[in-house]
Amino acid sequence: MTSQMKPRGIRNNNPLNIRRSGSKWKGLSKQQTDKAFCQFDEMKYGWRAAFYLLCYTYWKVWGCNSVRTIISRWAPDNENNTESYIKRVCELTGLAPSEPIGDPTQHADNWLKLGWAMAIVENGLEACKHLDGLDEHEGFKLALASCYPEGR
Repeated sequence: MTSQMKPRGIRNNNPLNIRRSGSKWKGLSKQQTDKAFCQFDEMKYGWRAAFYLLCYTYWKVWGCNSVRTIISRWAPDNENNTESYIKRVCELTGLAPSEPIGDPTQHADNWLKLGWAMAIVENGLEACKHLDGLDEHEGFKLALASCYPEGR
């Protein structure tokens, strides 16, 4: 798959398509040529930002604790077919829409499945077949080290 044929999230090393904002993410590329979405130097940093948002902001701060509550905020109806997104993530993870995902420090497998499923919805299954799962795991570890420095 040539670079131009890859989905935007893969080209940007931003598998969950995090929008640009004032956040100074670790690993953010110095040149941001995409006007809407963040671009990272390496995929592990795109995953780190995604898991930081999911595990800290969404879960710990906002109390989003299920596929439904997370996706409803991540992919709101005014921009997405939210119900379709939720359904596909549930199919891919085996989680029920309202099932609690659990504490990220104790249920890493659920969060990793969630992240991978969201990347598939965002970028397509074919593009995600070429992603390295090690980058996702490394990004998750980096995010948890930032979110929970006390080592919970």
